[in-house]
Amino acid sequence: MRLERVRLARRALLAASVASAIALVGCGGKDGGKSSATTVAASAAAAPAATPPCDAEHRLTPEQTEGPYFKPNSPERASLLEPGMAGTRLTIAGTVLSTACKPVAGALLDFWQADDKGDYDNAGQRLRGRQVTGADGRYKLETIVPGLSPGRTRHIHVKVRAAGRPVLTTQLYFAGEPANETDGIFSAALAMDVQQEGGGKVAGFDFVLDLGR
Repeated sequence: MRLERVRLARRALLAASVASAIALVGCGGKDGGKSSATTVAASAAAAPAATPPCDAEHRLTPEQTEGPYFKPNSPERASLLEPGMAGTRLTIAGTVLSTACKPVAGALLDFWQADDKGDYDNAGQRLRGRQVTGADGRYKLETIVPGLSPGRTRHIHVKVRAAGRPVLTTQLYFAGEPANETDGIFSAALAMDVQQEGGGKVAGFDFVLDLGR
């Protein structure tokens, strides 16, 4: 029965991803990035189901180190893409949820990452951005696959904060990446199932927060 509930949760989350992606057409953030309805719908349909958060254990998303490259006051935008930016396009979509499987509205997600060569922009705000979830708790990030930084596997940093609650600082990883095996920080619980879609990649990940009582 438990396995069946997890399977049902996966199917429900995937259906929600398709509907949300269609509704988010044109919401490429303040940098003007946009997608056509056909492209977004096709990408959502091909995207893997987000990690099932509503299992019997109600697993919280693990915390991880912030690292040395966080900068406050990143731009408010859902797309980190810029004209002429090198790298493989990547779209990540999912939901911020409580341990009771309820969507968390108004949650702030702040993303930052390396470019395709593994370098961080510490002078400006390239490949940095924040967004806020709507009533459905959904988020969507358009970016590129990060390169390998010295001693690290591919990863994307994120801070997630629900109103009035502590900040969750963590990192997202890429399942099947060879460098995962030698990265001392890597956590399989934070690995996204990334799939090829057209000329880019798509992935899903749900953040589960402890909102207390």
